[in-house]
Amino acid sequence: MRLDKYVADALGLTRSEARELIKRGGLTVDGQPATAPAAHVDCQEVLYKGEKLKPKGLVYLMMNKPAGVLSVTEDKNQKTVMDLLPDGYRRSGLFPAGRLDKDSEGFLLLTNDGALAHEILSPKKKVGKTYLVRLSRDLDDEKIYILENGVDIVGYVTKPCKVERLEPRLAKITVTEGKYHQVKRMFLAVGNHVDSLKRISFAGLDLDESLAPGEYRELCTKELDKILRTIQ
Repeated sequence: MRLDKYVADALGLTRSEARELIKRGGLTVDGQPATAPAAHVDCQEVLYKGEKLKPKGLVYLMMNKPAGVLSVTEDKNQKTVMDLLPDGYRRSGLFPAGRLDKDSEGFLLLTNDGALAHEILSPKKKVGKTYLVRLSRDLDDEKIYILENGVDIVGYVTKPCKVERLEPRLAKITVTEGKYHQVKRMFLAVGNHVDSLKRISFAGLDLDESLAPGEYRELCTKELDKILRTIQ
C-alpha cells in the first residue's frame, strides 16, 4: 500500500491532505523519517509524532488460540476468543473466520470482513489448513496413504490431503475442507487418536510463532495480499 493511502486511511484524510502531512515531516516508518508519499508500506510500523498509525475500517487479526476457549463470538457459560480481546476490537464486529475445536489451538483468523470470510470458507476455494497433530499410536506409511487418498468419516469421504510424518507419533496434515472435527475423525478412521491438535497454517499464512497462546496481532498488507491470492 502506498504511504499516502495508508496515512489517509488511518487519519481520515484525503490523499492530497495525507501527502502534505507526509511532506511536512513527523512521520516515521520502522523508525526512519518518511517524506515520500509514494513509498510502499507492507509490514512496517508507521508512527506520526510518536503515535502508531493503522488504517481504520476492516480488521484482520491473527490469533494463537489457546486450548479451552471457544471459537465463537459469545457464550453465556464458557470463555470465547472474543474475551481475549480489548473492548476496542470487540466493538469492531469481529468474528472467527472458521473455527477450531475447544481443545485445539493455533492460528485463528478474526475479522469483520464478511466477504473475505465467505470466500475463505467456501469449499470451492479449497483453502489449505495445516495442523500439527500429536497421536496416541505410531503412524505408518499404509495409514498415511489411506489418509491422503480419502477416508470415510461416517457418511462422508474426505478429499485428498497431504500428510507428513515428523516423528512416529507426530505429523503434519494439510486439508482443504472444514467438516466438523474432521482431522480427529480422519485419524480415528485409520485406528488412531489425536491427543493434541494445533493449526500452524491457514489460507497461505503460517502462524507467527512469536505469539504466545492467547496473543494476537493485526495482519500487515503483505500478509493480507497473500490471503487474497489464495482465494482468487
